[in-house]
Amino acid sequence: MEIRNSSATGARRAVAIANRHPRLWLGRRALARAVHVLDAHFQVRPGERRFLTRPAAAVPPALGPGELSLVFLTDPALAQLHADFLDDPTPTDVITFEGDAAHGTAGEICVSVDTAAAYARRHGRDFGGELLLYVVHGWLHLAGYDDLRPERKRVMRRAEARARKLLAAAGLPAPFAWRR
Repeated sequence: MEIRNSSATGARRAVAIANRHPRLWLGRRALARAVHVLDAHFQVRPGERRFLTRPAAAVPPALGPGELSLVFLTDPALAQLHADFLDDPTPTDVITFEGDAAHGTAGEICVSVDTAAAYARRHGRDFGGELLLYVVHGWLHLAGYDDLRPERKRVMRRAEARARKLLAAAGLPAPFAWRR
């Protein structure tokens, strides 16, 4: 599903959403709105720029232009992508693929619904909130954040916390639930 909205500041990005998990229900409009809130309001702080994977001049306050694709998968499906594109067959939580502005894409965020559910269950967290965190995490990767080294991971965790507060202030609940 592709969702396009307009705002006072101009057209919002297209968000393509693919739900490939048999038990996941998601609120497509609320999910697209969450992306639009991040796009419009999330700012990279000056002290964070040195921790980003792209030069500071290349980092806008949000992602580059183009359609953003969100894909929700099972653990085996995401592990297959992990193997095919990163040569690592182990399960993971989120994989991002950078977009290409010349082709009208901002990137793709692939999320494991199973991993989010298992983590939420083990740690007494809300499933929908955990899955939304994975979307935020992927969005931040596309914005240039990296979590492979400890100092960068700390910066990313603070950015995740800011993004979650921003979404909560916008009145956006996690748009996910399990189908029966």
